[in-house]
Amino acid sequence: MSKKVLINPEKCKGCDLCITVCPVAAIQKSGTSNKKGYDYVAVVEAKCTGCGACYIICPDCCFTIVETASAR
Repeated sequence: MSKKVLINPEKCKGCDLCITVCPVAAIQKSGTSNKKGYDYVAVVEAKCTGCGACYIICPDCCFTIVETASAR
């Protein structure tokens, strides 16, 4: 099983803490604003290792980590 990180863009306030702690630079600004007007972040799935650093640091609980079936 591998892990995948999902983000709820409506919870994100664009604080960028997750960007600074991601060890593989898999999180970046989306360039799009949510309903509250914040430029939320997006996860680049191809880079993400599912380490959970973003989940731990996020003060707004924007991230969810889910287990996925490994590709064979």
